[in-house]
Amino acid sequence: MNNFRQYEDAIAMYHNGLNVKTPPIFCWDFHNEFLTAVKSFFQDLNKLNSIASQNKWIQNNWDIKNSLKEEVIIVTDAKLKIVFASHNIVKMNGYVEAEVLGKSPKMFQGEATNQITSNEIRKAIVEQQPFEKIVMNYKKNGEVYACLIKGFPVFNTKGDLSHYIAFEKAA
Repeated sequence: MNNFRQYEDAIAMYHNGLNVKTPPIFCWDFHNEFLTAVKSFFQDLNKLNSIASQNKWIQNNWDIKNSLKEEVIIVTDAKLKIVFASHNIVKMNGYVEAEVLGKSPKMFQGEATNQITSNEIRKAIVEQQPFEKIVMNYKKNGEVYACLIKGFPVFNTKGDLSHYIAFEKAA
């Protein structure tokens, strides 16, 4: 206990010696954004780990932690219904996870989406092969954006197709 008191006294003495006595109010916004991002990151990581554990996914060499920071991760079941979307989907296209759960990733496509590319993705899915494509998708507000999608079939320990996982970012 005595060590904590000494530490607190040292911190207080340090802060008392600073020229700025109070932080500007606007810094709290940054701090809150940071805390919200950290909380969302760990919630996403826990959800993904739970899905993987419940469905007995075979271990893959994906860098999930870095992907959650930089990309959007979408997981569909074997029937291509979305069961997970990372928190940063809202930054990319304006949707929140609750709005996309249970729907097909086709919900992001429209008139500007290239049908040849869509057919190539569909073929890779049918053949249970990974793919990497740039697709013209639509944001919630109707704006078109180029989306780089790296998709992978996910198998369970029995070797059966369990899910598909896609790592997406604006191209």
